Amino acid sequence: MQQEEYLNQFEFRLVKELVKVASQQNRLSGNLLPSPDLDAKWEEIAQPYIADAVKEIATYPSVALGWMMYVGMAVAHLWDIDWAVYGGIKGLYEYLRDKRGFDCLDEYIRETTLGIRPTEAEYTKLEDLVRMSATICQTHIRREGIEPQSPMAFHVFVRAIHALYLVGASIELHKLGYKI
Repeated sequence: MQQEEYLNQFEFRLVKELVKVASQQNRLSGNLLPSPDLDAKWEEIAQPYIADAVKEIATYPSVALGWMMYVGMAVAHLWDIDWAVYGGIKGLYEYLRDKRGFDCLDEYIRETTLGIRPTEAEYTKLEDLVRMSATICQTHIRREGIEPQSPMAFHVFVRAIHALYLVGASIELHKLGYKI
């Protein structure tokens, strides 16, 4: 129970800071936008994502963390397009990943799912926001002083990518004009 409370507080603080940064860039209005449909997809998305991301943590921690923010944006975008279709896809994460592979997931989501051309300023601005958000997560994780590759390190990583998923989804919903 104590561990669960610790993890809840860790995620709460992380979400709060990520929302603050996104709001400073006018990508949110000070809070997350709730979406029960997207929340319901979390477990299905998280499991295969974690299997891909864990391999990247040691060498590319920003990728292991940050790509989940793009996944949140993509899922929110697909929700807006036609959730009756996309919500029914089993393996929605794999559907996104398998287009170009994990390494190019960011580019695929920005270019194809979100429709941002590499020549647009938004392409780089979004990349910068995701990088900054991943760095914030890394900093929070390091501050915790958790033993690397321990069970607690795994749980903290999962909470960090959940925060990124929620914030990414909210950013896209906000961009699409949704409000609380």
